[in-house]
Amino acid sequence: MSTTQLDIVTPEKKVYSDQVDMVTARAAEGDIGILANHAPFISPLQVTAVKAKKDGQDILIAITGGFMEVHDNKVTILAETAELPSEIDVDRAIAAKERAEERLAGKKQENVDFERAQLALQRAAVRINVGKSR
Repeated sequence: MSTTQLDIVTPEKKVYSDQVDMVTARAAEGDIGILANHAPFISPLQVTAVKAKKDGQDILIAITGGFMEVHDNKVTILAETAELPSEIDVDRAIAAKERAEERLAGKKQENVDFERAQLALQRAAVRINVGKSR
C-alpha cells in the first residue's frame, strides 16, 4: 500500500511526523479521509481527533483547530494545539468537561459565554477520547 507523509505542527513544536497509510480528520465541511496521492486540498479543521492509520494501527492526535493542507503526497496540519495520547491528563480533561457542562447548564445566566463553554466542552471530549486510546 502506498503511504503519505503526515506532519502535525503547532507554533511551539512538531508533534508528529511519519509516513502513514491514511489520515482522517474533521474538516470545516465534515469528515475527510486522505490516502496517498490525494488531490491538493486546503481546509480549516474543527476541534477533532486526527486519526493516522499506520501498519494497521490507529494513532490518535487531539487537535484544537488549525488548517490541513494536502499537496504532493504530503499532509500538513498546522494546529493551534496538538497532543498525543501520552501527553493528555485524562483526569484533568474530565474535570474540564464537567466545568464546561456546568457552565452550559447555567446558560440562562448573563455572565456565561455560551460559545466559549461549548468549545471547552468539545476540546475536553476530544482530549478524553484521545487520552483513553493509549
